[in-house]
Amino acid sequence: MANYTGMTDEQLVKAYAEGSNEAFDTLLKRHQDRIFTYILRIIKNEDIANDIFQETFVKAIQTIRQGRYTETGKFPAWISRIAHNLIIDYYRQEKSENLQSADLTEIDVLNRKELCQETIEDIIISDQIRNDVKYLIQELPPLQREVLNMRYYKNLSFKEIAELTGVSINTALGRMRYAILNLRRIAAEKEIILTL
Repeated sequence: MANYTGMTDEQLVKAYAEGSNEAFDTLLKRHQDRIFTYILRIIKNEDIANDIFQETFVKAIQTIRQGRYTETGKFPAWISRIAHNLIIDYYRQEKSENLQSADLTEIDVLNRKELCQETIEDIIISDQIRNDVKYLIQELPPLQREVLNMRYYKNLSFKEIAELTGVSINTALGRMRYAILNLRRIAAEKEIILTL
């Protein structure tokens, strides 16, 4: 019998993918407290936090079993990202369930979401989206990352970018286009949701 407690997360994932349920049990024991605490800190409801916690590990099981786990050496970050995406999904679902029809006559027309202050959930989700975008940008090739930073964070025109980088405007536009395509691809691969 293998000594699972001495294995790295990646070795445990591999062992689980090869059929060892004990390997996954070890992974679960190793990360459950941190993941549950993280979920509960944001959700602040133990029952809902438990549901999201369970769903996080079910999703992890499915991904590993389907051979789609590719986060070599980054299991804690990967499982945290799954939990975070599920938290965002929960808040989105809550928001859509709480919307009311304007057709009802007793509803105040001025009682609209866009006229209200942001909730703590909106702020948390917005912060996470910003952090996810920064993470994704770091995954881009350097030339694409440079153009994207100059355009969105320094607010430079493509003409200015072309002059500063010593390339044609078409090349700067092309790098930007590929940067956006790559951001979408990486976000899809990493299952990162970038909308409120």
